[in-house]
Amino acid sequence: MSWIEALILAIVEGITEFLPISSTGHMIIASALMGINESPFVKVFEVNIQFGAILSVVALYWKRFFQSFDFYFKLVVAFLPAAVIGLLLNDYIDAMLESVTVVAVSLLVGGVFLLFVDRIFNKVEHHEITYRNGFIIGCFQCLAMIPGVSRSAASIIGGMALKYDRKTAAEFSFFLAVPTMFAAASYKLLKGYKDITSDDLGILLFGNVVAFLVAMAAIKFFIAFLTRYGFKMFGWYRIILGTILLVMLALGYDLSIV
Repeated sequence: MSWIEALILAIVEGITEFLPISSTGHMIIASALMGINESPFVKVFEVNIQFGAILSVVALYWKRFFQSFDFYFKLVVAFLPAAVIGLLLNDYIDAMLESVTVVAVSLLVGGVFLLFVDRIFNKVEHHEITYRNGFIIGCFQCLAMIPGVSRSAASIIGGMALKYDRKTAAEFSFFLAVPTMFAAASYKLLKGYKDITSDDLGILLFGNVVAFLVAMAAIKFFIAFLTRYGFKMFGWYRIILGTILLVMLALGYDLSIV
């Protein structure tokens, strides 16, 4: 992996991690378009730069992030479904991560749903996340194990389905990303640290710094935009991108992860 490729992937991760457009899907697409060899280090890099993204959440919300043990317990409860299902289905998830077709279909279907989500879930009755509702939101998050679904979209929609406002649902989604992504990145690093050479460490650190800076800007933009305009624009973006990918695949373009 070159430094330019690392820069592009880190920017893609930082922009898309907290937007409802699927960071994993965009990383797969970017890797396929650049023809990046899916080596063991590349797989570690693509997951590990999430460390930078989650640090942006801690930096932006540090006062709320260190408020009480009750807050941490709620995050643990919400994280449990993803931890269990992720361990049980790890091999199936890894197989799907190599399919651009799965990403394209997920983007398209999810985009259609986002066009109507503000109309479907438009009642607000709750403002404080409870343990029960946190667990349910965590179950929604598990849908994002299908590449292209979007962890952010799944967990935010889960919150809105439980009658939280968009801002509350989005911020809890950001907080929930910290244990979820930390666990995923740590697990991948533990499995693949032997594939990281001393030369790779610089690229890995560089990618995390870039993802951190870009993610901070993306979070600020997303909260302001979502609160004012809702999901529709993101829905259209997903539909257009998913359609383009399916057309390219139908025309015989090679978008496989090599």
